[in-house]
Amino acid sequence: VSMVVPVNPPEVVLEVGEYAIDSFDESDNQLLPQPLKETHKAAPVETSVTSGAQDYAKQSSNTSKSSGKKNIKHNLNANFTFDTFVEGKANQLAAAAARQVADNPGGSYNPFFIYGGVGLGKTHLMHAIGNELLRRKPDARVAYLHSERFVADMVNALRHNKIDEFKRFYRSLDALLIDDIQFFAKKEQSQEEFFHTFNTLLEGNKQVILTSDRFPKEVDGLEDRLKSRFGWGLTIAVEPPEFEMRVAILMKKAGEFGFLMPDEVAFFIAKRLRGNVRDLEGALKRVGAFAQFTQQLVTVALAKEALKDLLALQQKMVTLENIQKTVADYYKIRVAEVLSKKRTRNIARPRQMAMAISKELTSHSLPEIGDAFGGRDHTTVLHAVRKINELKETDHRIDDDFNSLIRIITN
Repeated sequence: VSMVVPVNPPEVVLEVGEYAIDSFDESDNQLLPQPLKETHKAAPVETSVTSGAQDYAKQSSNTSKSSGKKNIKHNLNANFTFDTFVEGKANQLAAAAARQVADNPGGSYNPFFIYGGVGLGKTHLMHAIGNELLRRKPDARVAYLHSERFVADMVNALRHNKIDEFKRFYRSLDALLIDDIQFFAKKEQSQEEFFHTFNTLLEGNKQVILTSDRFPKEVDGLEDRLKSRFGWGLTIAVEPPEFEMRVAILMKKAGEFGFLMPDEVAFFIAKRLRGNVRDLEGALKRVGAFAQFTQQLVTVALAKEALKDLLALQQKMVTLENIQKTVADYYKIRVAEVLSKKRTRNIARPRQMAMAISKELTSHSLPEIGDAFGGRDHTTVLHAVRKINELKETDHRIDDDFNSLIRIITN
């Protein structure tokens, strides 16, 4: 029997820099996104004001005055652990490497660089490493932050003449975890400071963990010397979850959200929605809420009703014609060329990519796909699918292109 158990509303914590405190008041709560206000009306909102580099100066001072190490504000999410991370083919290498980093911080996987699209688990793995480091060594100096926070802290430090304290804090860490380093792009002074911090930590065998939405060498606006150093350790990708992994995510998250998910419902959602982990969580919450509000059991029929707008949008967007156009735009060629008899590499490879994606995202048969691609035989489509799958294993650019196109088409 499936049943829904209400979930306690989460606590929402807003952090703002000290530069914003003078202008912040209760009316600013109205700036919360509408969905948050509608779905979490009972959630208490706490305003936490941090003072950037001045906090670090204070922590550095307290540490120097004490006889031992002083715990710092690590900003880690305690819920993001290895135990709560759902593994599958798409992320198993990244998860295994992350565990190795936690076992041997400052070792051969330093820096550890994880890249991939939004909502694929990069941040979860980063937090899991940090939490494991602290579990094993509670007095370890571990700090997690977004790259934009690093920039803001440096600006604060410069403004308050605290740059030495800023440097001392970051360079005294045992592990520095920075999310979304692509936001360092074109911020020359921040890159300069991070470059020296990075070098100091690595020279001291301290662990550096970074994430980005793309392969580091493809991040425009980053200095070449930074890109080079990012390659000193291990760079690894996380990919969109495959069907089996989507099912596992749905089953695990349903348990965390407090209701039972019948297998057939998980299979239905996983088959129809091919987005990232956040998309799956959003769909799951909607199904759970719909079941609770209507006092019904979680069934496939209920899931169809709860997700009808998402499913309609997905079906509308994922057509053979849309796939052809998206792939053509991505590779900067014309749809007519994708459908043509041309066999030059710059045309043939995108055509194979489009066929492989058509097989992945639609229920069309191989003959139907072949017919839509200029009247080609089904064996040509099968060859294209196999070729792209082979290349994905050996060429990270093909793999990145495939996953990027999947995200564009399904989102």
